[in-house]
Amino acid sequence: MIKYSFKCSNGHEFDSWIQSADALDKLKSSGMISCAICGDTNVERALMTPQVRPAKNKATRKENRPLSGPLTTSEQAFMNLRAKIEANTEDVGSNFANEARAIHEGEAEERGIRGKATAKEVKKLVEDGINITPLPWSDRKTN
Repeated sequence: MIKYSFKCSNGHEFDSWIQSADALDKLKSSGMISCAICGDTNVERALMTPQVRPAKNKATRKENRPLSGPLTTSEQAFMNLRAKIEANTEDVGSNFANEARAIHEGEAEERGIRGKATAKEVKKLVEDGINITPLPWSDRKTN
């Protein structure tokens, strides 16, 4: 498997794992690769940086912070941003696309909302000029 970086014609960047370079060519020629954010099928490979593994030598390896350690400044800032967004928006769950459209068309009270939408729903909202922003976290529970 090869991790490729892509960029759509709307400027969104995303990564995807593809089985091989040949598989990438087949997927691209059949229009099977689309933007993970807006669904645009006009995507190109983006410039990628190689992933180089550091030496396994203990002297050159940085000590890892334990998972239970204090948060870094950026982790704390991210958590604060998430808390602020969640405190100032209403979670409408899987009804997000319908509620966003109703607000846009003036059929529902204007307010900040968040929720879940399928790629198809997101693409249709963007095509219809409804401004949305994907949130960089998931509510999925992990063990």
